[in-house]
Amino acid sequence: MKTSSSNQSIWKRTAVLGSVCVLSASLVAFTSAKDAAGTKAEPLRIQVSDAPLSTAARGFPSFSPIVKAVAPSVVKISVSSEAKVSQMQMPEGFDLRRFFGPGFQMPEEFQQQRGPQQRHMPKEQGVGSGIIVTKDGYILTNNHVVENASTIKVGLNDGREFNGKVIGRDPKTDVAVVKVEAQDLPAMAFADSDKIEVGDMVLAVGHPFGIGQTVTTGIISAKGRATMGLDYEDFIQTDAAINPGNSGGALVDVEGRLIGMNTAILSRSGGNQGVGFAVPTNLARWVMESLVNTGRVERGFLGVNIQDLTPQLAQQFKLDSAKGALVSGVSPDSPAEKAGVKSGDVITDFNGKPVTDSRHLKLQVG
Repeated sequence: MKTSSSNQSIWKRTAVLGSVCVLSASLVAFTSAKDAAGTKAEPLRIQVSDAPLSTAARGFPSFSPIVKAVAPSVVKISVSSEAKVSQMQMPEGFDLRRFFGPGFQMPEEFQQQRGPQQRHMPKEQGVGSGIIVTKDGYILTNNHVVENASTIKVGLNDGREFNGKVIGRDPKTDVAVVKVEAQDLPAMAFADSDKIEVGDMVLAVGHPFGIGQTVTTGIISAKGRATMGLDYEDFIQTDAAINPGNSGGALVDVEGRLIGMNTAILSRSGGNQGVGFAVPTNLARWVMESLVNTGRVERGFLGVNIQDLTPQLAQQFKLDSAKGALVSGVSPDSPAEKAGVKSGDVITDFNGKPVTDSRHLKLQVG
């Protein structure tokens, strides 16, 4: 500690001395230039244009109107967890006389501490993001942001701060809902995430590393990704920069509508490498409404074992494509059995929507 403090002091002194030297050198140079010319130098004539940037400058749009509209709806979520208590005990048979000789007298306070001792670990703190989705204070965020949190502070873009309360969490989709006691908050509008297309331009808004609200831009790189090993995954992939602290933040389209909640990144460095993932709004909204209305997520149940349909299996079943979910087993007295579903059936449609594979069928049912 002392070494670190001393080095820091030396660094500070060096920085100050360096500044003095640079300032002195600049003063000498200025004086020399003035003396050489014999007259005072004329002021620089710099052209300044203080007009705001056109929204269609050089044919490329500015996103500032969108940012101004959505920024107030994205909040900073600061969490802390209870201090942990760990048990510490000296190893059995440990005796300092082994090191100091048989005449060594053990200190009395050491002898009194031979039993199990409690050690209080410091509180864990973290920072994430959230999205205001109703004017009366409901906020959408990730489960991993508020999981195990004992206190939650929600910071708005206008500087206000509120205590947050977890209304519900769903680890199977990494979605959580937090509530603050406030009214007339700037709620963000939802878009239909089923209608987005690969190549659409998007903006990511959040609080990376806790440095403050940050906006990045990119495109939708892919849809329907499953990367985190959750029970229900249907991620939007984007190359908009997402970093630690962006979790729970907003992914919006160019009209300022919410299409996803930033959740995770795929990275070898721990920082952004252009592969980020967001929970689509249609899934997040359904989970959120279930948590608010019932306090838990109630999912459908068919009672079937399913697997993906490979091209070989599709050829065997004389199907035109490998899209669909193959039923490999049916539970007795299940809704599927009562509906006449049998092992070997291929489900290609559910509730009027096409089924591409077993994962999508699970999402549609659940």
